[in-house]
Amino acid sequence: MTKFDVVGFGALNVDTLLKVDKIAGAEEESFIHDYAEACGGSAANTMVGLARLGCKVGFVGKIAEDHEGQLQIECFQKEGVDTDGIIRSSKGKSGVCLGFVDKKGARALYINPGVNDFIEFREIQAPYITDTQFLHLSSFVGEKSFRAQKKLMSFLPDSVKVSFDPGSLYAQKGLSAVEPIIQNSFLMMPNALELELLTGESDIPKGAQILIDMGVQIVAVKLGDKGCYVTNGEEKKTIQPYKVQAFDTTGAGDAFDAGFLYGLIHDRPLAECGRLGNFVGSRCITKMGARDGLPNEAELPL
Repeated sequence: MTKFDVVGFGALNVDTLLKVDKIAGAEEESFIHDYAEACGGSAANTMVGLARLGCKVGFVGKIAEDHEGQLQIECFQKEGVDTDGIIRSSKGKSGVCLGFVDKKGARALYINPGVNDFIEFREIQAPYITDTQFLHLSSFVGEKSFRAQKKLMSFLPDSVKVSFDPGSLYAQKGLSAVEPIIQNSFLMMPNALELELLTGESDIPKGAQILIDMGVQIVAVKLGDKGCYVTNGEEKKTIQPYKVQAFDTTGAGDAFDAGFLYGLIHDRPLAECGRLGNFVGSRCITKMGARDGLPNEAELPL
């Protein structure tokens, strides 16, 4: 029996989310309706989502000795996410993200990664990331932490399944740059644009098949308000979305990842994993920020 169901490995950012009349372009002005400060980071949001669903989760990331770093630890501890894998730096600043969200829930993000970008392979505790069923990876801005993730692939035992959400940052690097992670991934969860950036294929099933042919066992493509497409190479299904009024789409993809992983951890069929991903994602976007709307296990559809 492993210590964790899932360990996340990604950036830790404190998000300042500003609800604006519209997202202004160059030389334009807009005004702010509301704002909130919240802990964030893609894999971090997914771990909080899983913790709320009753899963045992931990995290690998890096913070500085500052207000934002302490806030991240407090947020995790409050949610029941283990923090023993988090690296603490005596220099630099913790990551921050400034997000602008318009009336339709669309967003623009500006990230100052800070010490997120300086994780070295030697800083990662080997026992921490090997005593888990899944290791869930999300993106970093900088190359050093990206290289640490890639290097880690050749040290993982077969018992650890890699779950990979490339995000736009890694998708923009192209297929060859992220190939070492893709080839070692059991599960990949890109959105439609990220899939096209990685594979050069705008047709969702064809793009997903390219990843399957590279060795990925399961591909779940997030289609926003059109649901998701899931395949294991044999099953190929589009799963319909849950219809809700979007208030803020921040963290919707991270929430989907949590629901989908919950399904896999509990040996649910592929289509049901997709439905669970859609459900958790739909709950997330009904509230401001990436975490306030995340459901608990009792709220999951039967």
